[in-house]
Amino acid sequence: MDIRQLVYFAEVVKRKGFSKAGESLHITQPTISKMIKGMEDELGATLLERTTKKVELTDIGEVVYRHALNIVQSMESLEAELDDVRQVRKGYIRMGLLPMIGYNFISRIIAEFQKLHPHITIQILENGAREVEHSISAGDIDLGIVVLPVSEDVFECLPVVEEHLKLLVHPKHHLASSHEVSLEELKEETFIFYPENFALYYHIKEACQKAGFNPNVLYESSQWDFISEMVADNLGVAFLPDSICKNLDSSRIKVIPLAPPGIPRYLAFIWRRNTYLKFAAREFISFVRTQLEPVI
Repeated sequence: MDIRQLVYFAEVVKRKGFSKAGESLHITQPTISKMIKGMEDELGATLLERTTKKVELTDIGEVVYRHALNIVQSMESLEAELDDVRQVRKGYIRMGLLPMIGYNFISRIIAEFQKLHPHITIQILENGAREVEHSISAGDIDLGIVVLPVSEDVFECLPVVEEHLKLLVHPKHHLASSHEVSLEELKEETFIFYPENFALYYHIKEACQKAGFNPNVLYESSQWDFISEMVADNLGVAFLPDSICKNLDSSRIKVIPLAPPGIPRYLAFIWRRNTYLKFAAREFISFVRTQLEPVI
C-alpha cells in the first residue's frame, strides 16, 4: 500500500461513498474503486461492504481506517510544517465561533491581528459549541471559541471572557418592572431556548433544575435576533448573554438581571492538544494572550 491509497480509502469512509469521495478528490469513481480493490487484493481481505446506498467498514476495514487516519494526519502535519517554514508570514486560520456571543471583542482582535499579518486569511465558521468542538477534534477547523468546560484531555484552552445571562421579557410581562429576577420565579413561564447542540441549552436547563423545575420549552432557535423577536411578540421568555442584550430595542424588550448566582458562562479559545497547530493559528493565539486578560 502507498499513502495515496490510504488517502483515497480514508476519503471514501469519510464521505460514505465512492462518488462523493471522487468529487472531493477530483478524480473519477472508477479510479477510486480500482485503488480500493487493489488494497483489498494486497491485504487479502474485504475492507468495505458495498450496498446500493452506502459503504460500511468491515472489522478489518476499521483497523486499516484507524491507521490510515493517523498516517494521513501525519502527512498533513508534515506538509503544514513545511509550508510554515517556506512561507513564514502567509497562511490561513479556520476559526469556529458561536452565534450566541457579542462579536465586538472578536472583531477588534481580528482587526488588530490583520494589521500585523495582512497576508494571513481568517475564515469564520458559525456553529453551536458542540459542533465547534467536534470540528476542531476532526481537524476541520484550527481553533474556536466555545463555552467552558471542555475536555482538557482533548483541548488546550485560553479563557478570555466571563459574562452572565440576562432574562428577556415582553414589556407587558408581569416581571417587566423587576430590578432582578430569581430563577425560582420563572418556573411557570414558557421558554424560548437554544437547540440541544448549543452548550447554553444545557447550562440553562441545569440552572433551572437546580432552582427546582424543568423549563417549559415551546420554541427553539439558534439565532439571537429571532429569539429576541419572539420575546417582543410575547411568545415566551428567554435568556441572552449581556454582550448581546446591549443591542436590543429596550422599547420592545425588557432585559432583567438574574439574582445571584445567576447563570454565568466562560468563553475560551480552544484548539487540539498534542497536535501540530499551524503557524498562523499559533501566532493568533499568542496575539490574543497579549490583548486579553485571562478570566480564570
